[in-house]
Amino acid sequence: MRESVVVVHDLVSRLSPADELGAEHRTSALAWLASTDDVFRRVRPASPPQHLVSYVVPVAADGRILLVDHVNAGLWLPPGGHVEVDEDPALTARREIQEELGLGDAGLSRSPIFLTVTRTVGQDHGHTDVSLWYVLSCTGDEELRPDAGEFHAVRWWTRAELAAADPGRFDPHFFRFLAALDGAARSVN
Repeated sequence: MRESVVVVHDLVSRLSPADELGAEHRTSALAWLASTDDVFRRVRPASPPQHLVSYVVPVAADGRILLVDHVNAGLWLPPGGHVEVDEDPALTARREIQEELGLGDAGLSRSPIFLTVTRTVGQDHGHTDVSLWYVLSCTGDEELRPDAGEFHAVRWWTRAELAAADPGRFDPHFFRFLAALDGAARSVN
């Protein structure tokens, strides 16, 4: 198995699923990683048709969550992007948060806390993303330099605003992620 895929397999195997769907996604991702070394997107938009993504969810000290209104997906998503060939997903997370928002990585979690396997939507006719979700702890006052080519808007959301929003405008697993984030915070305290 390709060394970079071994690293990802190890990351995924150490994740603790937050729910039954998370366990299914973990099992699916581990089987996929064991079956192929072709896990990095080489040709846009969808070659291979299933590939790795690193999401970074900035979380402010007061609990607000930063999301981007993604041009291609037409959804509010965490910033992030495709893992380059043989790139460590944590390096992808660092690179993407800098490129997309101009944020540093000082508060970035060392490992992802969540995993999803999702068929994408949008202008690229879809593909399947195996996404590793990292958390970036920050103050919420950082200066943002959003990539205008990728996002219609960038916004900090309170939990109350998220609860009142149309869930169809978000990544289909975003609210499951919030539950996992809350669970991770409870286990630390």
